[in-house]
Amino acid sequence: MKKENIKNSQMDMQAMMEVYAKLAIPGPPHQLLASMEGVWQTKTRCWAEPGKHPVESKGTCEQKMLLGGRFLQQVFTGEMMGKPFTGIGITGYDNHTEQYVSTWMDSMGTGIYFFEGTASADGKTITQKCRYDDPIKGPMTWRSVTKIVDGNSHLFEMFGTDKSGKEEKMMEITYFRNI
Repeated sequence: MKKENIKNSQMDMQAMMEVYAKLAIPGPPHQLLASMEGVWQTKTRCWAEPGKHPVESKGTCEQKMLLGGRFLQQVFTGEMMGKPFTGIGITGYDNHTEQYVSTWMDSMGTGIYFFEGTASADGKTITQKCRYDDPIKGPMTWRSVTKIVDGNSHLFEMFGTDKSGKEEKMMEITYFRNI
């Protein structure tokens, strides 16, 4: 009987590994991310206060797929609010949770931000949320929206909601493929 339990345990392990193997296969959401590979020129608009004119800047962004087409790495260089700025992001699609997942870190802070969310039915708009404890405004929810306009441009928008419950647009970045 003990030998039978070991065999069942081994079969369970094999079945379990098959599940993990299937979940590791990149699919259409990963192909969507791969469509954003390349070198991009950017135009950024940031709003320090609602109703005020945005601060505009230009930059560049290089994006490439990592780990066999599973994750999109973004390296952004430019200006933010008049100061030199660099940022690194990783975006993937978790086949198990069926969520887009992202991390972001940049030269304006020491935190690593974690986002997750879903895509529209056509897959061309990815909406994610992140919780953040802003040192001035307190706990906030950030909402990011990435819209793939076409093969040579996409738009990223960031919105913030503080304890008042009012959502405000904080930033938008337009990406133009460097062709």
